[in-house]
Amino acid sequence: MSKISKFFKGGGSAARGRGGPSPQEALARLRETEEMLSKKQAYLETRIERELAAARQYGTKNKRAALQALKRKKRYEKQLSQIDGTLSTIEFQREALENSHTNTEVLKNMGYAAQAMKKVHENMDLNKIDDLMQEITEQQDVAQEISDAISNRAAFGDDFDEDELMAELEELEQEELNKGMRDVRLPSVPSTSLPSRPASTRKRAEDEDEMKKLAAWAS
Repeated sequence: MSKISKFFKGGGSAARGRGGPSPQEALARLRETEEMLSKKQAYLETRIERELAAARQYGTKNKRAALQALKRKKRYEKQLSQIDGTLSTIEFQREALENSHTNTEVLKNMGYAAQAMKKVHENMDLNKIDDLMQEITEQQDVAQEISDAISNRAAFGDDFDEDELMAELEELEQEELNKGMRDVRLPSVPSTSLPSRPASTRKRAEDEDEMKKLAAWAS
């Protein structure tokens, strides 16, 4: 039996032997007490306001009644201060109990998890695990060798020299280029002579020459 199990079992038997309340019951009682004291606070605050109003009302008209009202106010204020202190103590105790209960539940769940893990590991043999991992590694190596053998291009007779293939491709391209050059035909030279200058053009030129001679003679 684990230490955590002994801790919880021992604590539970002792609590049952003493007949003490459970954390939930104690927390419920503390919350009820807080609620009761909070109501008492509200009541005292109301009484303090009333007595203060009465003292102001009596004032100098009835000093005795005013003093009695102030005395009652002082008593209520003292009770209110005591309740404030009590509520602070109860709040601290409630928070501590809640934290203790939470820690207890956390430890209990951790204990259950530890027991479950121990039960799972009882059926495991470290030697068998090592053998299994070694076998898995070996099978992975075999699978890799098979993949390499299947993907090897040489096994299918397609192991060619890349340089030789490129040279052959260049030869084919050059042959296609030479064939294309042979098929190109240049335009033939025309056999007829070019037309001579029209007669009208020659006549116009002669007239311009005559005009230039006359202009030179007149000047």
